[in-house]
Amino acid sequence: MIELTGVSRSFRGRTGLVEALRGLSLTVAEGEFVALVGRSGCGKSTLLRLIAGLLPPSEGEITVAGERVTKARRDIAMLFQRPALLPWRSVIDNVLLPVEIFGWRRAAHRERALRLLEMAGLAGFETRLPHELSGGMQQRVSLCRSLIGDPRVMLMDEPFSALDAITREELSVELQRVHMDNGLTIVFVTHSIDEAVLLADRVVVLTPRPGRIREVINIRIPRPRPLGRNAHLEEVARCSADLHELLMERGTSVPAQDLGR
Repeated sequence: MIELTGVSRSFRGRTGLVEALRGLSLTVAEGEFVALVGRSGCGKSTLLRLIAGLLPPSEGEITVAGERVTKARRDIAMLFQRPALLPWRSVIDNVLLPVEIFGWRRAAHRERALRLLEMAGLAGFETRLPHELSGGMQQRVSLCRSLIGDPRVMLMDEPFSALDAITREELSVELQRVHMDNGLTIVFVTHSIDEAVLLADRVVVLTPRPGRIREVINIRIPRPRPLGRNAHLEEVARCSADLHELLMERGTSVPAQDLGR
């Protein structure tokens, strides 16, 4: 579904050229959930913006569903750390915002918006304004807004990091269900190793800047994955230990570039 080949990205800074990413090659299969982890500043968010078509790569090529990414696409949705809801619009009007932006028929999508809100546990809150909702509820609205156009790919940039621990865990479980029910291809940036192991099929570890692929860890735990006690604690512990060890290393060696499934 997503193919990155030799992708690099540099920015012009005050003191010269800043290399954010260097030579990334990665394949993400359709329906796969991939988490990106690495130290702050290693280029995780930049990589999401490249896949979304919000930034062009300095070198290399990115394709989604066999088509080269050159601009923002309607089949790719992006969810950020903050919900970024419009404060003067009701919950349902915030969910329907992409419908207006892309010129789709509002009436045709209103029923889907109501179904998404019900799925997210927000039935009855359709006419509320964002300030009347908790942080977790606002992020659920943002998730519904991302899904309204029935995207094939979801890019998520630390979407739960601003939430309290309990709400974060609840939304992680909810995201698992959304992923399984909709067959979405998800690339998810996080600083939490526990979150990466809970959610992902594979975890891609990036080196410090310039971001390169240090290693890819496969998470072989059946879904759905419950919080707390489960029958796969040994595998959870192994994956978490491997990721901790990799992230504590300060070297920047890079393994072979053929990192497809």
